[in-house]
Amino acid sequence: MKFEFDIEPVEQARPRATRMRKGIRVYDPQKVAVFKRQLGMLAKQQMLDRGLEPYDGPLEVHVVFYRPVQASISKKERDRRLSGAHRPIVKPDLDNYIKSTSDALNGIIWADDNCIVCLAAEKFYADQPHLTVEVKELVGLD
Repeated sequence: MKFEFDIEPVEQARPRATRMRKGIRVYDPQKVAVFKRQLGMLAKQQMLDRGLEPYDGPLEVHVVFYRPVQASISKKERDRRLSGAHRPIVKPDLDNYIKSTSDALNGIIWADDNCIVCLAAEKFYADQPHLTVEVKELVGLD
């Protein structure tokens, strides 16, 4: 099952902490929290539209992150990036994109991200930032 989300990928940042009377509270930075909330709502809508429940068996997941092309580059370089000839090797790191996305989709597309037994992820440039998530149930591996 393939899901496409028209939202700019956001990397998982280091959690923030604040001192409270009863101890310390740890929370996501606002940019990350907003991304997770919006992606979760988009995913819930797609799951609802398709009549699906969260997958709870072993899963193979392929995630592709499409990030915006920087504005300060030449037209020739922009074309190279959009064609895939030049891939993003700059921050944010791929694993940070994966973490924020898997957290956002927890309990929505999959029951828990511990169901993911095989994971592939890629970064590309695009005019319109977005991300795709392809989920494949691995039958007979329980």
